[in-house]
Amino acid sequence: MLKKQADMSASERRIQEILEKLKGKYFRITPQRYAILKILVESDEHPSVEQIYKEVKAQFPTTSLATVYKTVTLLKEINEVLELGFHDGNNRYDGNRPYPHPHVICTGCRKIMDPELAALDELSREMARKTGYKINSHRLDFFGLCPACQKTG
Repeated sequence: MLKKQADMSASERRIQEILEKLKGKYFRITPQRYAILKILVESDEHPSVEQIYKEVKAQFPTTSLATVYKTVTLLKEINEVLELGFHDGNNRYDGNRPYPHPHVICTGCRKIMDPELAALDELSREMARKTGYKINSHRLDFFGLCPACQKTG
């Protein structure tokens, strides 16, 4: 078992952990549900439900958009997917890091990246000190133009 786990990639391990969590809560693992989970975990692009649906439908033509929504909602409920809500309703999802972390979002092409910010923990503590709030979550997004969009003008 240790050798098998050592041979797995980080995304394969993550998928297995989520599958075990779903099974432990008595959720069925359908081929469509597995495909949705795999897309979310393996993508670094923070896909929308519509993007996930398009990929899954290519593999499973009878899959409905409702199936994708239900699966994403289930994964959110068990804290295995982070939803990034936007005012235009075009929400995006992060299956790699399902916990609050900063994002930088291109206002041109809508690409989303996950930068590492060393001072984020200190910022959260400072916010708690200055406001008296007990901070249990946060959302920190930066908006601008990515290098590719800057080149195209």
